Amino acid sequence: MMAAEKTQNWRGELRYDEPMASHNSWRAGGPARCFFKPADVADLCDFLQQLDPQEPLLWLGLGSNLLVRDGGFPGTVIFTLGALNELEWLDAITLRAGAGVTCSRVARESAKQGLTGLEFLAGIPGTMGGALAMNAGAFGGETWNRVAAVETVDRSGRLYMRQPDEYRVSYRTVEGVADEWFVAARLKLEHGDSEKAQQQIRQLLAQRGESQPVQQNSCGSVFRNPPGDHAARLIEAAGLKGKTLGGAQVSEKHANFIINTGAATAADIETLLNQVQGCVEQTHGVRLEPEVRIVGEHSPARDGA
Repeated sequence: MMAAEKTQNWRGELRYDEPMASHNSWRAGGPARCFFKPADVADLCDFLQQLDPQEPLLWLGLGSNLLVRDGGFPGTVIFTLGALNELEWLDAITLRAGAGVTCSRVARESAKQGLTGLEFLAGIPGTMGGALAMNAGAFGGETWNRVAAVETVDRSGRLYMRQPDEYRVSYRTVEGVADEWFVAARLKLEHGDSEKAQQQIRQLLAQRGESQPVQQNSCGSVFRNPPGDHAARLIEAAGLKGKTLGGAQVSEKHANFIINTGAATAADIETLLNQVQGCVEQTHGVRLEPEVRIVGEHSPARDGA
């Protein structure tokens, strides 16, 4: 388990059996065995130095692209939201954003400064750590197109500065050094018109509100778009819009969203996801790849099922 329990040389907040349904946008799933919110990057490093090297780790921001199974996560969650929250200008066009800063805040602060290139982030309901991990994108923009460098930490609490060419980046996929996690990004922008940038953000948010079920509990897009097509089109063409299972439903507004109608379990959501995937493959011959990350253990009731 955690060597950290004996020494407790950290300043952040450590909780046990933390309900993960409170920390993901699906509002479903079981508890995390340990849950740590660091005071800052130095505190995070101190904490990691005291962990058992084999301790399972889950890095969490807004939890907007995450499903935690009903049996919970049998390890330690590192909670960055409101913790790694620094936002500073390194020069006239370079913004350093901590992993726990929301994407929408990065977009708005950049636009206020009259700098452009990150407006698309306003449409991503997550943090910069998650955006870096999956090369999040919306409305034609992608995170790593603006990355000048990233700051990472490893299991021993050592910090690194990494360059973009040290990563293999593609659509919704980022591969880099194993057992290193993002703590901040350095983003390059361009000079532009502040009012135009803020107007574009308002337009993007309005477009998102019209086309997506933003007022309902979901993870955002469930599946990656296959080459040359859209997951939502394939799901709708397979007749799956509105399909329900327990408290989970394929959104009537956007077929690539699965919503929690109020009482969905993580098992409801995962089973419906798998059914949609199987039906689309049977109907269209296309296997959709999930964009959402699924972690943790099934509830005991499912064991042996």
